[in-house]
Amino acid sequence: MTTETQSAPWEETAGWRAFAQETLAFLGRWLVQLQRRPTTLVAGVLQPLMWLLLFGALFRNLPPDLLDAGQSYVQFLAAGIVVFTAFSGALNAGLPMMFDREFGFLNRMLVAPLVSRFSIVLAAALFIALLSLVQTAAITLAAVGLGAPLPSLAGLGAIALVVTILVLGFATVSLGFAFALPGHQELLAVIFLINLPLLFSSTALAPLKFMPGWLQWVASCNPLTWAIEPIRYAYSHETWALTATVLRAPWGDLSFGGAVLGLLLFALGGALAIRATLQRGMA
Repeated sequence: MTTETQSAPWEETAGWRAFAQETLAFLGRWLVQLQRRPTTLVAGVLQPLMWLLLFGALFRNLPPDLLDAGQSYVQFLAAGIVVFTAFSGALNAGLPMMFDREFGFLNRMLVAPLVSRFSIVLAAALFIALLSLVQTAAITLAAVGLGAPLPSLAGLGAIALVVTILVLGFATVSLGFAFALPGHQELLAVIFLINLPLLFSSTALAPLKFMPGWLQWVASCNPLTWAIEPIRYAYSHETWALTATVLRAPWGDLSFGGAVLGLLLFALGGALAIRATLQRGMA
């Protein structure tokens, strides 16, 4: 009995190690695919840069009283482009998994002797998070070239954290759709239905005070806004704290820490909501 009790922690450690190896192996598969098709990464970097350049030029003459003192529209827009790019990539995370389902490759992975089939989903979400961080770095550097200041080291860390939480939350939901819907056409329809409405009902392109009253309520409850405003604050302030106010919403002030907590709760809620769907899809 003593021997069994002592061996249990070792078995648990070995299980986690095997789970990590599985996840890294599946992540390596996505990276190999990216290496074979680098145009995916190139297009994913060039598109947000075009958004930044075109929208920055289009709204350059926006009335200055709509923005914070000393803030240019490029600086204002950079946070929105970072979040929208990460959100779009996360929302499309279910498409490769859906194609694996349709072509039968997912069944081959499911019959393998895996410690946990959740490693398949986690690897896909981590891959999207890595791509989003690369895109974020490119957008940040491009914004600096267009006149926006470079965030501090702590600010860059906060931006990476916010982007990662946002991506993992929406990627998990998208992967749940990939197992719940019958095919890729239905998944594309859901993506198109969600993508642009969430963008235009956030503070990505315009400040909250520019919106009508009803849209201010919608935008202030939008998870994209919860990600945009901390990043925007990190761009505008060399030093910041979790208690710093990043958004003055109709229902009250939203702090930096409150926005991050909201994103964490959204990601956790999404994971719990699709848990049963993933279990059925991988059974």
